[in-house]
Amino acid sequence: MLDRRSFLATIASLIAAPLPAEAQPAGKVWRIGWLGDGTRDSREANTLTPLREGLRELGYIEGKNILIDARWSDGSEERLVRDAAEFVRLKVDVIVTHGGIGGFVAKKATATIPIVVATASDFIAGGLVRSLAHPGGNLTGTNDQAAEIAAKAIELLAEIVPSLNRVALV
Repeated sequence: MLDRRSFLATIASLIAAPLPAEAQPAGKVWRIGWLGDGTRDSREANTLTPLREGLRELGYIEGKNILIDARWSDGSEERLVRDAAEFVRLKVDVIVTHGGIGGFVAKKATATIPIVVATASDFIAGGLVRSLAHPGGNLTGTNDQAAEIAAKAIELLAEIVPSLNRVALV
């Protein structure tokens, strides 16, 4: 099982990887909407901080070429719904969340903005995807049974980044 720091660093590489089919404008600032469950004090160190560190290792610096708009629910699903709708209105480039509730709320808010869910317990039972074989939609991520679906994750990663040459699993 991946520790959170390693997993979120992996998610950072997924977010940061340029898609070869799309030329990116020089100097683009990527906007990431962080939809955090819980409180900043209790969750930032093991969720958002590793994402920031992983992005920094890849050359993405806040205020220079990325902007992370971090929102925290403080335990309120209503706040998650409001923040997800705000991210859609702001047209962020990607919504990143931790857990099934945040993923479900983000999925209800948009069918077009990519959503990355860091660790949900069951993507199917949680209503995040129809099936692991054919998830469809704009949502990706890793569930708590990561070892059981590693082959599918690599297959999806190869589809997302066709020029991918190597993958390391921890």
